[in-house]
Amino acid sequence: MSASGAIRPSEMNAEIIAVGSEMLTPDRVDTNSLFLTGELNNLGIEVVAKHVIGDDRERLAETIRRAVKAVEVVIISGGLGPTEDDVTRDSVAMALDRRQIFHPEISDAIEDRFRRMNRVMPEINKRQAMVIQGAHILANDRGTAPGQWIEEHSGVIMILPGPPHELKSMFTRQCLPRLARIMPPLAIRTLVLRISGMSESDLDQTISPIYKRYENPATTVLAHNGDLQVHLRARCATEGETMALLAEVGGQIDAALGDRIYSRNADPLEVVIGRKLTEQKATLVVAESATGGGLAERVSSVPGSSAYFLGGFVTYASRLKTDLLGVPEDLIKQFGAVSHETAEAMAIGARRRTAATWAVSITGNAGPTTDGKEAPVGTVYIGIAGPRDTNVYHRVWPASDRTRVRAFAAQMALDMLNRKLGV
Repeated sequence: MSASGAIRPSEMNAEIIAVGSEMLTPDRVDTNSLFLTGELNNLGIEVVAKHVIGDDRERLAETIRRAVKAVEVVIISGGLGPTEDDVTRDSVAMALDRRQIFHPEISDAIEDRFRRMNRVMPEINKRQAMVIQGAHILANDRGTAPGQWIEEHSGVIMILPGPPHELKSMFTRQCLPRLARIMPPLAIRTLVLRISGMSESDLDQTISPIYKRYENPATTVLAHNGDLQVHLRARCATEGETMALLAEVGGQIDAALGDRIYSRNADPLEVVIGRKLTEQKATLVVAESATGGGLAERVSSVPGSSAYFLGGFVTYASRLKTDLLGVPEDLIKQFGAVSHETAEAMAIGARRRTAATWAVSITGNAGPTTDGKEAPVGTVYIGIAGPRDTNVYHRVWPASDRTRVRAFAAQMALDMLNRKLGV
C-alpha cells in the first residue's frame, strides 16, 4: 500500500475484488461493487479499480498482492463458503504470507445456526472457521460465513461474503465505522450533464478546453446510442468545497453547450419529458414502425407515466398504418412507407385518433436488407404533431447495426419532442 507508511486522507484509494467463477458468466452481475463504491465515495475514498476473479487460488492471490501495493483499501467479496471452490481465505493467506487459524467458537456458532434450522452441520463447514492470522472477525448476522478485517502496512483488507444481503449488513454495521475512524471525512461528488443533438467528438472539442484546465474534478465523456453524458467528479475536504468546484466547472460547460444540455441531474430524456408533460398538463401518444414499440417502452418506463402517456400504435405493416392511423393508402404507394409524408400522416393520425396533446411517429428502415423501393438502410423519419403544427425530422445513420439504428431513432424522437416542449 502507500509507500510513505501513513494514510493520507486526500490520497486514500480502494480496489474491489469480486470472487467466483460464476461472476464471469453472462448471467451474473456484480452488484456488490456498485454498493461498495457508493459507500466508499461517501467517505471520500476513491475506487480506482475493480476486478472479477474466478475460483483460482494463484490468480486471486496475485491480484490481491498487486492491489495491496497499489491502494490503501482492498475489499474482497465472495468465496467464503465451505466448499473446495471457495478460495478467498486461502488466497488472502498466500498473498499476505500469513497462516490460517481455526477458531472453534466460530465453528460452534455455525453448528448452532444449523441446529436451529433442524439440520446437522456438514463437516466441511468447519472451513468457514479458519481466520487469517491477525485478522479481526466480522460477525455475519445474515449467514454462516464470517468476514475478516486485516490491517496490513498502511491500509486495510476487508474480506466479505458474496450474497448481497450479507455483504451490505456486514459492511454497513462493522466496516464503515472502522473506516470512518481512520479516514477523516472527504467529500466525493459527481455532477452528470446529459447532452443531445451533437456528436461525441463535437462535444469533446467544445468542452475539452474547459475541463483540461482542472485535475480536480476528473472529467469523463460517455456516449451510448446518441445519448451523451459528461461526468464531473470532484474530491474536496468538505461537501461545500466539492459542490463549489462542481458549480465552477459545470457552469462553464453549461455556458458552452447551452440548450444541448437536457439534464443536469442525470435524468434521462424520458424522465425530463415526463416532467414537462406533467407541468403542462399535456398528454402523449406514439406511433411506431421501425422501432417496434421501443419508444413507448422508454416513455412508459417512468413511474407515474400513466398520468400523461396515453399509449401507442405499433404499425409495422403498411395496412395497419392505414387501418389504425388513417394514413391514406395512395400516399404510402406514392411516397413509400419510409418517407416524410408517411411520418407526418402517422403523427397526425395518432393525435386525431386519441385526442392527445402531442403525437410522435417513427418510420424507417433499420435493415439489414431493403427491397430497393424503400429508403436506404439507416434512414429514419420522425414526425411530431402538436397543438400548433406538425414537424418531420429526417436522419440517415450508417447502416451498421439494426439494434443501434432503432435505439438512435428512439433517442432522436425523444430529443425532438423535448425541444418542442421547451424549457
